[in-house]
Amino acid sequence: MVIEQNFGKKLHEIFLEFDEHPIAAASIAQVHRGRLHDNQDVAVKVQYPGLEQRMKIDILTMSFLSKSVSWIFPDYKFDRILVEFEKSMSMELDFTLEAKNSERTANCFRKNSVVKVPYVFWQLTTREVLTMEFCYGHKVNDLDFLRRANISPTKVAKALIELFGEMVFVHGFVHGDPHPGNILVCPQGNGKFSLVLLDHGIYRELDQKFRLDYCQLWKALILLDTKTTLELGEQFGVGKYAKYFPVIFTGRTLESKSALGTQMSSEEQRRLKEDLSSLGMDDISSFMEALPRDFYVILRTDGLLRSILGNLGAPRHVRLLTYAKCAIHGLEKQPKLESGAINRMFLQVKTNISYLHLRVLIEIAGLLAKVNDARHKAVSKLRQMFREISQGLHLLA
Repeated sequence: MVIEQNFGKKLHEIFLEFDEHPIAAASIAQVHRGRLHDNQDVAVKVQYPGLEQRMKIDILTMSFLSKSVSWIFPDYKFDRILVEFEKSMSMELDFTLEAKNSERTANCFRKNSVVKVPYVFWQLTTREVLTMEFCYGHKVNDLDFLRRANISPTKVAKALIELFGEMVFVHGFVHGDPHPGNILVCPQGNGKFSLVLLDHGIYRELDQKFRLDYCQLWKALILLDTKTTLELGEQFGVGKYAKYFPVIFTGRTLESKSALGTQMSSEEQRRLKEDLSSLGMDDISSFMEALPRDFYVILRTDGLLRSILGNLGAPRHVRLLTYAKCAIHGLEKQPKLESGAINRMFLQVKTNISYLHLRVLIEIAGLLAKVNDARHKAVSKLRQMFREISQGLHLLA
């Protein structure tokens, strides 16, 4: 057995109780529930035997296939994807790295009373075995459970997006696999809850310049700042394809003047469809090739989060406003201001003022968009009325 081989002891010497039937299983490991001799409940993640060697063979096979496909279709670049896959797999197969990621994340959110990261038992952790504190909870998208526990799905959604917004924009250390099974909701009574974050095997540490540029991008997207969005596109290396950033992240086109969180108008959808129909696979390949690697994990993470937020029924503007606030916080976060209570207080006040300023601008933009829309509708109705009156007078004549 993997556990006994790693620690040179029998199971009963390590655990008071150990359930040999896994409570969860995935592609590289399975999780067992156990109890230590001091009555501490633990979750034990055990890697499948011989997995690392099998993965090496699989990667060699994929490399051969990638080169073959690239030879047949030279415009498609699969090498970068394969490199990222190999890197992520090597990280996932070393549970000591996962344990370090877990502790780093716990430290990042040590002052957040909502976020819970399981404690790591290092004396029972190796490359193939990870022993953690057992945490109770239900999947974050379990609406029936949330209703029974009298927990607001919208509050859960807001706490979730605040967690990952802070990860991306402030800490630049991002969990790469936030599917519902890796995020648990633990009731705390009276409608309160904690979010338990599991599976810290895949993380991406964002380049500092990329993190700051990404903060600037979100600020520009929220303010509909076309000039800055396109300039940042040049810095990210995507050039003309930067015009699709608003569509990817906010669901609006670059020229959109619609209120934050609203759907694209039918006219915007028509123009976007025409624009996208002109793109070929070469364009898509060029865009993906040009994207900084940090974008890959951000796009995956954001896609998974959007799906969860949709299941929780959260309004679209919750994600957008939260990201805007986190982006401002991320821009204000400078090393020289990170120490000292007065500096931290100054930073918080400055961030809140910047956010309020941004929010006022957002509300004004939304109001102007509604007024403009109402004006267009009124003008259209007046024209229709004049046409009908004109037709009526013509008939009378």
